[in-house]
Amino acid sequence: MPDGLSATPRTGHRRMRENGRTDRADLVAVLSAGLVAHLGVLVDGHPMVVPTIYGFDDERIFLHGSVASRSLTTGAEACVTITVFDGLVLARSVFEHSVEYRSAMIYGVPEAVTEPAGKLYGLRMLTEHVAPGQWDYARRPSRKELAATTLLALPLTEASVKISAGPPDDGAGPDAALGLWAGRLPARASWGEPDPDPALDPAIGVPPHIADRAGRPIG
Repeated sequence: MPDGLSATPRTGHRRMRENGRTDRADLVAVLSAGLVAHLGVLVDGHPMVVPTIYGFDDERIFLHGSVASRSLTTGAEACVTITVFDGLVLARSVFEHSVEYRSAMIYGVPEAVTEPAGKLYGLRMLTEHVAPGQWDYARRPSRKELAATTLLALPLTEASVKISAGPPDDGAGPDAALGLWAGRLPARASWGEPDPDPALDPAIGVPPHIADRAGRPIG
């Protein structure tokens, strides 16, 4: 896999170029840190943006849903966006306020994964991304469940990455004389304690791969 991201008219950084990234490692880092993607497609000529979890490997990002979902279409261009919110940048003027973030936009034509082994592979990538260890712990999808599931694969060949981090930009400007506080307000999300299903047998304990995530940072 090449080290650099593709350079196309859609992935070029026109604004805030200093936040742009061109290394594929930065794309992988954003995909690894995020949990929710937004799938943008046209449905009956109208735009639709759907939040969904995802998984990925070196070549593709995987998205899934019901076979009845109108957003999981193939044969047409789509855009998948992942955003990781890292905090607020609070400046001396409202105009200079911003956020710290890591984001990726992936363009292309999704392909349906229909072969059972390929479907299981993609669903495993998806499951292990959001809940590592769960694929081997829980029951695997049945044939009926696989038939009721649409799995799309979008190649990671055309992508744009931006990362924004750092202090406000007005520290050396006229507003510095206002005597107002300015700086960063980081956001720190973490996993909470596992909350068992009320119908669960009390004798069934929390498996280690879930219990170990409590208190750990998200992203």
